[in-house]
Amino acid sequence: MMKRFVPRIAMMGAAGLIAAGLLQACATAPADDADVRARAAAMMKSSFKARGQAQLSRLDQDETQRLCSEYANRPLPPSVAEKIQQANLATVRFPADGKLVGDWKAGERIAQSGQGFQYSDNPQTPAGANCYACHQLSGTELAYGTIGPSLRNFGKLRGFTDETRKYAWSKVYNAEAFTACSNMPRFGHQSILTEQQIRDVVALLVDPASPVNQ
Repeated sequence: MMKRFVPRIAMMGAAGLIAAGLLQACATAPADDADVRARAAAMMKSSFKARGQAQLSRLDQDETQRLCSEYANRPLPPSVAEKIQQANLATVRFPADGKLVGDWKAGERIAQSGQGFQYSDNPQTPAGANCYACHQLSGTELAYGTIGPSLRNFGKLRGFTDETRKYAWSKVYNAEAFTACSNMPRFGHQSILTEQQIRDVVALLVDPASPVNQ
């Protein structure tokens, strides 16, 4: 479930190409080369234009994103990976009522929807997770993404247990808690999906009746 929700806020022109070059330099520059990173950030902000809900604040990185950019083109040290995972694990929040599983049918609709967070989308409409863009879920799907691992038989393979449900919730909420610099969005941590939507996606993964587990 890895959609990036990249805003369509501008076409990349000459300034954008220069920014891309600077970002490449950032990824390979020494960790203390703050000047290169600062120039890249400034170039990106001058190249992209805010439009609707797609604001320039999306270019601001938190510590996890900063570290992942820093090591984009070189091995991520185990100590840094552990730091990222522990910091993100601390952000995982379970529902106050303890209910982790919702309606798998609603979860399937969320998994198949790629709408949300682009400037042309209605910000009042709940976003989708676009899971099928990166994962195989149902064995009956004719087309699906392969960037992420297959999730077929997710619950069947792991067992329909409380531990599996908690893991599924945590993974959807913040994938960085388990895989540092994952391509998967932090659906809960970044408020991409609502609490109920996460319940429904978890149901798609762990409900024995879900097509994922058939």
